[in-house]
Amino acid sequence: MDIIIFEKQHIKAAMALALESYNEERKFVKDLPQACNLPDLNGFTENGLGVTAFENEKMVGFLCCYGPFDNAFGATDVRGVFSPMGANAAISGNRSKIYAAMYQAAGSKWVKSGAVSHSICLYAHDEALHRQFYHYGFGLRCIDAIRPMELIDCNPCTDYNFAELPNCECHLVYPLYMALNRHFLESPFFMNRRPQTQEAFIESSVHDGMRFFVAEKNGKLCAFLSVSAFGETCVAAGNTYRHISDAYCLPEHRGKGLYQNLLNYTMSTLKKDGYTKLGVDFESFNPTARGFWLKYFTAYTNGVVRRIDERILKQRC
Repeated sequence: MDIIIFEKQHIKAAMALALESYNEERKFVKDLPQACNLPDLNGFTENGLGVTAFENEKMVGFLCCYGPFDNAFGATDVRGVFSPMGANAAISGNRSKIYAAMYQAAGSKWVKSGAVSHSICLYAHDEALHRQFYHYGFGLRCIDAIRPMELIDCNPCTDYNFAELPNCECHLVYPLYMALNRHFLESPFFMNRRPQTQEAFIESSVHDGMRFFVAEKNGKLCAFLSVSAFGETCVAAGNTYRHISDAYCLPEHRGKGLYQNLLNYTMSTLKKDGYTKLGVDFESFNPTARGFWLKYFTAYTNGVVRRIDERILKQRC
């Protein structure tokens, strides 16, 4: 197997491999759209961080990434690189071996660029490939999931009122947003996400066209979820798709079916607006989120991450 730098002449074959891998995942996740706007690979030829694998003069795989970028995941002080959905693929035969060779070559480039946080988006149902990256020291971090805009079978919560907030009232969600960030700090989460100020939260919400759906009891907001037009993958866009960005329920209101009802209210509203698919992404080490979302959504990507000892940079200078 020959591993060489990813260049423009490789794009056509790489796109075919990426589409083949996507359609393979669609066999497991029926809600994924038939057509997917895979990322434009031209940009990945410019940073010199991508590689491609050839056997008998035929491309059998490629691995590209964004980056390097500072403050990886918005919660660390190190540089990172990220290979998104559609920016890596390999033929189904011997896929794990191909990825192993490609990462060994690409990883050297990534470390030379100063990146010690390496993240790669894999399809959720490729268990053999997950095992390969586990052997390379990667662990699961992020999950993307999808569902049709159909209601969940659950008992109604008559003690709560559900509504979509008008834009001028998005500031009412801010205390719950801050509670969510405090939740991020707890064990086993340990994610030090830097929260926005209230002014920045309002400004970005309006700018991004965020929609907020809330549950209220006795005049107090006790749960919310925010919905955006875009998510973390190339699937998460388009005129029929909407994405859950943030979600939180106060602990004292959990276990009562409130959030299922809030989700139903949200989907009912979005379906009337013509949307047919709803997506969400969450950290796998958030047990509350993982337990809830995977009951009602089907995972289609897993983001795996490796954090390298940054002292290696001094040895490789």
